[in-house]
Amino acid sequence: MLEFLKRLHREEEGQDVIEYALLGAFISIVAIAAIQAIGPLVNGLYENIQGALEG
Repeated sequence: MLEFLKRLHREEEGQDVIEYALLGAFISIVAIAAIQAIGPLVNGLYENIQGALEG
């Protein structure tokens, strides 16, 4: 059991995977928040263009 814990402490590959997963989750959350914030602005722009084309 002691050898397993020593080996687990020495291996850093698992830490890298967790760090990349957390970074990916953070980027996804920020992207979703940005899209939700920009969505109504883009929708208003398209409605203005549609209104101008309908004349």
